[in-house]
Amino acid sequence: MVSLRLVVSAGESWLPCGLGPRRFFSYGTKILYQNIEASQAKFFPPVQKVMLPPNSFQGKVAFITGGGTGLGKAMTTFLSSLGAQCVIASRNVDVLKATAEQISSQTGNKVHAVQCDVRDPNMVQNAVSELIKVAGHPNIVINNAAGNFISPSERLSPNAWKTISDIVLNGTAYVTLEIGKQLIKAQKGAAFLAITTIYAETGSGFVVPSASSKAGVEAMHKSLAAEWGKYGMRFNVIQPGPIKTKGAFSRMDPTGAFEKDMIERIPCGRLGTAEELANLAVFLCSDYASWINGAVIRFDGGEEVLISGEFNSLRKVTKEQWDTIEGLIRKTKGS
Repeated sequence: MVSLRLVVSAGESWLPCGLGPRRFFSYGTKILYQNIEASQAKFFPPVQKVMLPPNSFQGKVAFITGGGTGLGKAMTTFLSSLGAQCVIASRNVDVLKATAEQISSQTGNKVHAVQCDVRDPNMVQNAVSELIKVAGHPNIVINNAAGNFISPSERLSPNAWKTISDIVLNGTAYVTLEIGKQLIKAQKGAAFLAITTIYAETGSGFVVPSASSKAGVEAMHKSLAAEWGKYGMRFNVIQPGPIKTKGAFSRMDPTGAFEKDMIERIPCGRLGTAEELANLAVFLCSDYASWINGAVIRFDGGEEVLISGEFNSLRKVTKEQWDTIEGLIRKTKGS
């Protein structure tokens, strides 16, 4: 089997960095891709501002894995702006500290950076101890750290499989179980949120380790929603579709060949934004969503329903072609 160079990222889903139809990302002098929205996108403009009232998380503590970049950074920014004391964790401590300082200066609320490789249960235990020491027991826990790469499955090495499953499934389990045990001991509740992907539900070729691990994360969150509700804990999941960031797209679509196809299969005609996902995430973690438990919410502009419908490809049929088809159908007699 071929051993692959693995790509590990925080918040593996297609993470957004820039907005607007002409925002470019490049590698050196080479333009990798550009966002070309469909005409119907004008009916679905993204709202970038925070939707919850000010101070919605005043006095609350939030712990976000993969909080240094992408979706994790966006969710941390929104939570901090609403009054939460945030603690972010990832492997890259330099990026983490820079993000913490940036958000703190932007929102006026202290953001703490805790280095943690979620694959290591001892590091997770130490990170949770530090979290409780610097901020207290968390009221919000967002499992966002992830890793992914595209590959034919016959090229996967055991190490490739293990690396993704260790980050996505085992890492999420280590964080959730360690924090959960501490909360039970302290008799405190919390809202847990996991960021997965739309193919966690359906499966997908060429990302089999990620699909399998994300499916496990969803099963774990639904299971704990049933088991740990008695301790005051809620567990929900967001399945993002394509949300663009430089980091994720440069790895998952390095030539830009897939982006046009992605947009064509999204009925809303555009990619998602980090701010939109952050608004959904902070709502699910807020007291406004206190009766939402065990939910898996698809967040993809309608992509999944389009690609799963057997006859949805007929949207490419022209009016003239429909006239011909209708005429043929009308001429058909009997069964």
